[in-house]
Amino acid sequence: MGYPSSSLLYNGSLPNGDRGRRKSRFALYRRTKANGVKPSTVHILNTPQASKAVNCKGQHSISYTLSRNQTVVVEYCHDKDTDMFQIGRSTESPIDFVVTDTIAGGQDGEETPITQSTISRFACRVVCERTPPFTARIYAAGFDSSKNIFLGEKAAKWKNPDGHMDGLTTNGVLVMHPRGGFTEESKPGVWREISVCGDVYTLRETRSAQCPGKLVENENNILLDGSLVDLCGATLLWRTAEGLFHTPTQKHLEALRQEINAARPQCPVGLNTLAFPSMQRSRALSSLEDKQPWVYLACGHVHGYHNWGHRSEQEANAQRECPMCRVVGPYVPLWLGCEAAFYVDTGAPTHAFVPCGHVCSEKSVKYWAEIPLPHGTHAFHAACPFCATQLSLTQGCSKLIFQGPVD
Repeated sequence: MGYPSSSLLYNGSLPNGDRGRRKSRFALYRRTKANGVKPSTVHILNTPQASKAVNCKGQHSISYTLSRNQTVVVEYCHDKDTDMFQIGRSTESPIDFVVTDTIAGGQDGEETPITQSTISRFACRVVCERTPPFTARIYAAGFDSSKNIFLGEKAAKWKNPDGHMDGLTTNGVLVMHPRGGFTEESKPGVWREISVCGDVYTLRETRSAQCPGKLVENENNILLDGSLVDLCGATLLWRTAEGLFHTPTQKHLEALRQEINAARPQCPVGLNTLAFPSMQRSRALSSLEDKQPWVYLACGHVHGYHNWGHRSEQEANAQRECPMCRVVGPYVPLWLGCEAAFYVDTGAPTHAFVPCGHVCSEKSVKYWAEIPLPHGTHAFHAACPFCATQLSLTQGCSKLIFQGPVD
């Protein structure tokens, strides 16, 4: 079926590793027994007691509270042709994939506590057909432990012209499909919001506004290779099985690393040989090594580490003068991007994101540098897919300039 790879989680791994249903990537397989559901009976209820009686029947249902005295409950029945997978912040059993807020630049191996998460406990559900082509559709909100979804009085909800109820979750589920698929020719698409019933809408004025956007009738909720799903605190990248077939493997990325190191790049000042750390160390962002390549991001010249060239004592590595060309800019260590699912091609790692220093292929860097990712309630900005660090507005990436051995 393909899988959604968690798109902004620390260079291919969580700070403390995968644990149970909380992982840096999630694989979807056809279940042994279908667990999908589909709408069936609609109840219009005028008392809280009647609503409670329907919700306690043990069936999946969605409740739309219109007022204190009126609730519309849509019952869902078993669908033998689909599998359902639920994503959210809750660790309760209905959630298949537990996600937490992404902290930009989470590189220290410690999980930064979130004082108040903006990710819904039951954020969304993905429903996959059990037969080829295994079409996957996304819906806002997930069923809780009582098999219910509740949209209260303050939630954005409405009755469509055909009579069926629909609504949006508090902070919404946004989706963006890249134009041209997830390839080296891809371009960013348009961000849309997905409703509880799977319809597509333009974005609200702010993330949690009660007034929905406009219905986009010619678009649907089918996930495509490279689709991005934003849960207001974490962004997921969906990759299909077919798409991953054309993606570089970990073995290929390791071969590229060894190829760079075999060329014996040198620091043009110290003349010492540089080498990218192993993929495992890069993924963990562990302590810097003696041969670690560093780069002056403003110009791209790659050096070994040295502690001179500061513009001021207070700025540390923030502003350093390149000894090769005298250009002043950030001076950071280089780390190879380890999550292969983020690459749009199999090219050599020749470019770095600015200002974090994660390295991957030119086309992959330029693709992500053009993607406006949701940030907060109404802002968008491009970010490094490997660490979520916001990219520089003036220079999102830098071409690396290596010096070969002089012998």
